[in-house]
Amino acid sequence: MFNKSKPGDPTGLSIPRVPEPPRNPDVPHSPDSPGAHEPVRQSAPRSTNLSTLSAGVKYEGNISGGGDLHVEGSLKGDIHVGRVVIGDGGVVEGSITADLVEIRGRVSGTITGKSVKLYGTARVEGDITQEQLAVEQGAWFQGRSIQAKREPAIIQTPAAAPAERPERYQPEKPVAPALPGAKPAA
Repeated sequence: MFNKSKPGDPTGLSIPRVPEPPRNPDVPHSPDSPGAHEPVRQSAPRSTNLSTLSAGVKYEGNISGGGDLHVEGSLKGDIHVGRVVIGDGGVVEGSITADLVEIRGRVSGTITGKSVKLYGTARVEGDITQEQLAVEQGAWFQGRSIQAKREPAIIQTPAAAPAERPERYQPEKPVAPALPGAKPAA
């Protein structure tokens, strides 16, 4: 029923040991730390400024900030963030202002952004003001799309600055007022 242990077996049982994976000399580890034999995994950098309004959560009020917002729940209020994603189950009643806006759920209100994308499951009722707009097949949109124009940066050098202008137009030659029936001066 039980096997006798062999001399030199520290476990006292004749259970074969699992071989340790080969160690990578480039990966730092210490024998005391848990997972010392596991390589350190480096994942892609993630934004630490992501906020999520989860499914089943109802929120009333405005949300603003510089980070990212993912909405899967219900929000009554305005959103002003850097990037917003309205998920399939997300519902927003209010205006949205962000650099990047992605809509998969329902929005009732105005949307303003540099880039706005309406996915096939999107339902939007309101005006969209954007620099770039993408609408997938199946998306429903009731409102106006207003193309925002990028304002080019105006750089004035001191030499190119316009000269001071008089308050009103002054012609170089005096012009006689036109009188009805008057003969032109020679």
